[in-house]
Amino acid sequence: MKIVRKISFCLLLVLCSLVVSGCGAKADENKPLSEVKAEAEQMSVEKLRQMAIAYKDAVLAKRGEVEKFTGELKDIPIAEMLGGEAKQIKAEIENLNKSMSAIKERFDIYYKKLKEKGGDLSGL
Repeated sequence: MKIVRKISFCLLLVLCSLVVSGCGAKADENKPLSEVKAEAEQMSVEKLRQMAIAYKDAVLAKRGEVEKFTGELKDIPIAEMLGGEAKQIKAEIENLNKSMSAIKERFDIYYKKLKEKGGDLSGL
């Protein structure tokens, strides 16, 4: 039950950060790469930068979650590493890593197109 509460808290933090960010560009890890590429071709430099920032922020958020779960995993005694709680944390870390990889792929598309158009790459 403790792990469910922690996962719920993390998801609540992510949700709050999305609400605070407003209606700006949103990172969608499920959007097909072909669609992302097509949209990037049509975007202005400013819109490309907004999307790159949105995806960068999403990667950083996922990285923070992975670090949190990794810390929890370190707190589990070695004798219990094959137990249910450890397996659950490992599965969550694996899912977060897959998600982060998908987000990075999409970020790279926007970043490369922004670079190609001569946009500002600082902070990315």
